[in-house]
Amino acid sequence: MDRREDAGTLDRPPAGTWHAEPAGRVLERLGTGPDGLAPDEAARRLAQSGPNRLEAAARRPALLRFLGQFKDVLIYVLIGAGAVTLLLGEWVDAGVIFGVVVLNALIGFFQEGKAEQALDAIRVMLSPQAGVLRAGRRITVPAEELVPGDLVYLASGDKVPADLRIVRSKTLQIQEAALTGESVPVSKSAEPVPPGADLADRTSMAYSGTLVTYGQGQGVVVATGQATEIGRISTLLAGVEVLKTPLVALMERFGRQLTVAILALAAGAFAFGVLLRDYAAAEMFMAAVGIAVAAIPEGLPAVMTITLAIGVTRMAGRNAIIRRLPAVETLGSVSVICSDKTGTLTRNELTVQQVAAADASWDVGGIGYRPDGDFSHGGRAVDPREDAVLAEIIRAGVLCNDASLTERDGEWGVEGDPTDGALLTLGSKAGIDPAEERRVRPRTDLIPFESEHRFMATLNHDHEGHAAAYVKGAPERVIEMCERELRRDGPAPLDAAAWHDRIAALAARGQRVLAVATREMPAAATAIAFDDVGRGLVLLGLVGLVDPPRTEAVQAVRACRSAGIPVKMITGDHAGTARAIGAEFGLGGERGAVTGAELEALDDTELAALAREAEIFARTTPEHKLRLVRALQASGASVAMTGDGVNDAPALKRADVGIAMGQKGTEAAKEASDMVLADDNFASIAHAVEEGRTVYDNLRKAILFILPTNAAQATIILVSILLGQALPITPVQILWVNMITAVTLGLALAFERPETDIMDRPPRPREAPLLSGYLLWRIGAVTALLVPGSFGLFLWVGFQGGTIEEARTAAVNALVMGEIFYLWNARYILAPSLNLEALFGSRPVLVSIAVAAALQLGFTYLPFMQALFGTAPIDAGTWGLVAVAGAAVFVLVEAEKAVARRWRKSRAR
Repeated sequence: MDRREDAGTLDRPPAGTWHAEPAGRVLERLGTGPDGLAPDEAARRLAQSGPNRLEAAARRPALLRFLGQFKDVLIYVLIGAGAVTLLLGEWVDAGVIFGVVVLNALIGFFQEGKAEQALDAIRVMLSPQAGVLRAGRRITVPAEELVPGDLVYLASGDKVPADLRIVRSKTLQIQEAALTGESVPVSKSAEPVPPGADLADRTSMAYSGTLVTYGQGQGVVVATGQATEIGRISTLLAGVEVLKTPLVALMERFGRQLTVAILALAAGAFAFGVLLRDYAAAEMFMAAVGIAVAAIPEGLPAVMTITLAIGVTRMAGRNAIIRRLPAVETLGSVSVICSDKTGTLTRNELTVQQVAAADASWDVGGIGYRPDGDFSHGGRAVDPREDAVLAEIIRAGVLCNDASLTERDGEWGVEGDPTDGALLTLGSKAGIDPAEERRVRPRTDLIPFESEHRFMATLNHDHEGHAAAYVKGAPERVIEMCERELRRDGPAPLDAAAWHDRIAALAARGQRVLAVATREMPAAATAIAFDDVGRGLVLLGLVGLVDPPRTEAVQAVRACRSAGIPVKMITGDHAGTARAIGAEFGLGGERGAVTGAELEALDDTELAALAREAEIFARTTPEHKLRLVRALQASGASVAMTGDGVNDAPALKRADVGIAMGQKGTEAAKEASDMVLADDNFASIAHAVEEGRTVYDNLRKAILFILPTNAAQATIILVSILLGQALPITPVQILWVNMITAVTLGLALAFERPETDIMDRPPRPREAPLLSGYLLWRIGAVTALLVPGSFGLFLWVGFQGGTIEEARTAAVNALVMGEIFYLWNARYILAPSLNLEALFGSRPVLVSIAVAAALQLGFTYLPFMQALFGTAPIDAGTWGLVAVAGAAVFVLVEAEKAVARRWRKSRAR
């Protein structure tokens, strides 16, 4: 055997064309006889093909992973600040700075294992053992020892251990949602399918990691390990590059710019003092160090981390569990949401939505398996028990049924086939108790559903000597078996053409169609055969089933679109079903649904254009989803991707924000994601986007608040050098002010609530700078307001005969007081702050102001603080001037905001 035939690649399905070849030809190609492989042949093939397991990716040693977290310009700035602080002998402050650096490194270290964990989660999907036929004996072997050509037995509850070509099927059904996105179990048979069939349509194949839900069968192994479909996805996942989040990219750019500015400023001051003022080099070096210490925002990384952590807590309260801290803010920059259909936009619970008879049709209310819902005909409510035809259709669905409904803690589910569960729910809505109905008309025999004949039939007797056969199945097949149809005035000759028109109409609405029929049987009949139901049936009607949209998801999609965030549905389901569900959300438009086959024919440029235009993509593979995400990102979009299956994992990992389902999602999807929805609800994504935008707003407010303090301190030192004055603030006092500004005052902004228009704004561009030109102007303006108050008080106290310690104490207090008043300004970037809500509406702001004021009193009057920071008490008159200086900052910033608002309104006109 040529091993290349079952070797997987990303360009060609690993199973090649196994699904299209007759089962006998497959066995012949694999050299497998009716007794399976001989043990020695199995051993030879195992040595040749290798164990049936997914390869573990090489991992970086833990030490290198940890050291890699320090490769960041802002981290270099912080380390430099810590080193300078150590040179100044401030061990406590240096410890705080280095603590921040190590904390950030630890966070990155523990989060970096995301891709490795995703691969591990896929590996555990493989079955641990398998039943095989070797040398004519059925034995159980570890799944790792399976080889191409092995004959494997499958039964309900088994996990498929390798990729198999089905050679025998007895009502075999396999749940493949995690691999293909197909929402219901797929019936399997040994019959070949066309070579070009999509993965979800290869009914002659069983794929590794999927679950047998019903029946039994036998298959021959055609691919193992990395060559399987799930191995192909594992390879795809391992090769996906994880993008930097917008926040990380912005902070890196901001850190580089800040570093250049600080070094240039310090070097310029040093050169000016030495070359033009004839200061000693050692003295100017310490002054330059003072400028660097003043300009470095030591507390900013801590404020950023805490702001993100607060966002994580808020999102958890809205069912969005964040796995990677920067993803909190990334959600706020999302400009496109790509959503899986099944279980995210829909409930993943089949529901009967319409029942059709020959001369009537009924709409059915309610969603999911909860047995609540009304019946209506022509817009009027009806009692199904009073309509003999409707009641008979429902009864047939209940009796020709092998499932059972379950209820746990108010949540309804189904044990068995989802279609059967939907029919039982339909009966319960009609007031028909399935258990009672089965007691009154007990089953005597059945013909189980098989894909070869596409129907199920039961023989039921009542306690009055009557017997009847009930049949349900594929509508085209059941119609072939019928001679008459049931009307309200009795049976009539079958109008097959009219029924086919009805089937087409229901299918066009995205409904899965099921037909039910019946036939009277002899009272003495104890068995049912194919000849009993192959002809002469009475067609009762059709049942249309849907996987209904989540009501709250419809509203959430509308909210996202109003926020300028288009939603695109990417599903493995059929195009017709995708179009119908998409229409419920207002998706599709004139373009309709694009299929995976259409995507295959496009190059990257064409795909990028189509990805922007189309809203529904159906019959997609993991490669299609990954290409779509990449195409959107190449167009400049920040992409959020939702999914629940292992087939979604590569796209989840590549997306700017990967969002997995917490309840019905696979572990592979969760481990590849940045966020997990605890309630599997698309509506939670809209809430998370709002929180993400709030986090970004609060981060900008914190930066807008912190930087003027640093800039003012550096400017004060620079001005003192230019004027030949003593430093108004010493380096150790600068560290104190930085701590007060960031840890108390700046931190209060992390708790700010969303502004009222936050979901009415368009998404910010991916490359938009963290600070716009206007915000840079604001930082410069506030810096210009803080410097005169602080420097002026330093000079005024000196002119009044105060000591250098008193003058510096007044200067520091003036600077902090200006920051306290500016904190009220910073709560709103443009909106006015001169109102009760702005001044007293935030408890964190009031608490932080009280704490900062208390600390400044200690800084001024406590003896040990005076000794540590070189301060001295100041009198009431000086405090009055300090307060005036702070109030002046508030009033002037509010005036500047008013001018900016008027200017923006004039431009909008």
